[in-house]
Amino acid sequence: MERLRVIVSGRVQGVWYRASTQKEARTLGLVGWVRNRSNGDVEWVAEGDRQTLEALAQWSLLGPPLADVQNLNRHWEPATHEFQGFTIRS
Repeated sequence: MERLRVIVSGRVQGVWYRASTQKEARTLGLVGWVRNRSNGDVEWVAEGDRQTLEALAQWSLLGPPLADVQNLNRHWEPATHEFQGFTIRS
């Protein structure tokens, strides 16, 4: 079990990015959260196996149809096993 923190930059707020990330993460069986950042980026943290986390990161490069992703910053961390599901944070 690993943990991946991702910051997504571009036109990613106001385009259903958080809800779409939550849906994709749940489909993949990952746990964690997603939130908007004050600078216009979206950040998510997820835990699961590396291959599945990589799949969510690859999905994040495209995001929902109205998104225009410019950059994806990944940071691997040790899993903390603190999450029960995948939530949207404000």
